[in-house]
Amino acid sequence: MNSGKQADGDQNVWANFSKNISQYSKPEISKSLWQIINTFIPYVGLWLLIIWSLSVSYWITAGLIVIAAGFLVRLFIIFHDCGHGSFFKSQKANRAVGMFFGILAFTPYNKWHNEHMQHHATVGNLDKRGIGDVWTMTREEYLSSSKWLRFRYRMYRNPLIMFGVGSLYVFVFKNRLAKKDLDKKERLNVYFTNAALVVMFILMSWLIGFWTYLIIQIAIIYLAAIAGLWLFYLQHQYEEVSWVRSSDWNYLKIALEGSSFVKFPKVLQWFSGNIGFHHIHHINARIPNYKLEKCYNENPVFKQVEPVTFIKSLKTLKLRLWDERIQKLIGFNQL
Repeated sequence: MNSGKQADGDQNVWANFSKNISQYSKPEISKSLWQIINTFIPYVGLWLLIIWSLSVSYWITAGLIVIAAGFLVRLFIIFHDCGHGSFFKSQKANRAVGMFFGILAFTPYNKWHNEHMQHHATVGNLDKRGIGDVWTMTREEYLSSSKWLRFRYRMYRNPLIMFGVGSLYVFVFKNRLAKKDLDKKERLNVYFTNAALVVMFILMSWLIGFWTYLIIQIAIIYLAAIAGLWLFYLQHQYEEVSWVRSSDWNYLKIALEGSSFVKFPKVLQWFSGNIGFHHIHHINARIPNYKLEKCYNENPVFKQVEPVTFIKSLKTLKLRLWDERIQKLIGFNQL
């Protein structure tokens, strides 16, 4: 009986907390438009500078490509916010901007966001892994698996494979596929995105040359994909993360205990659109990225989450399996 009252009390606390946080979930048109201006226009300008630099110095070209990749990551964050309906009050505006930026990021709007919504609804739940997540096996699952499955899992979790090969595969190839399990709207959106990319490819090839455009575009999308996948990996693959079974799963609680606070230098925070405040994002996905830091500063509870710094982020690469006995991610060497 007492445990029931305790549970009800916890639910009331979380409900009140969630209600207080909702004040940050109102987008401001001026800030949204300014973010589009200070991200999209520099991205286009960098493309022009890259084309110009080809006749001056390939070293300058390489440096500009790295910066352009950073702006593409920021464009993807706007695309991400639009899918959550947090960037504009108008859902038509969210969809229009989101689909356009999705094309620039080689990502179909409907397909990606439907998977991402399922990720939000199941994050940290061991019984509902598999959609929109980094593949994570438990220690027991791994030990009871066949040698072939273990080999596949080891290859998947290898950083060189995951980030070096996987990032390019996801954005250039996987996002082009319209599988049978997609609904009609998702399939049509994949076809539309692919068609738009073909048109963009033909137009840019005509303007600057086939191989010139191909090399520049692949280089930018590849670097941006590596950075984006790295950020996504850190959001739920770190030392203090929590994973639980369905019976113990609580959306608000797991948002704080199963989602990271990635604390990087300000310049990287800017390029990543504040997505490092991921624990706040999972509590309320309707908070636009430009209000996440304000929410963090004004609510002490978020500061109780241990930040993942750059050095800590490198250590996460050794983590491979969830050990339910000790409730921690472990490496293969700890088996």
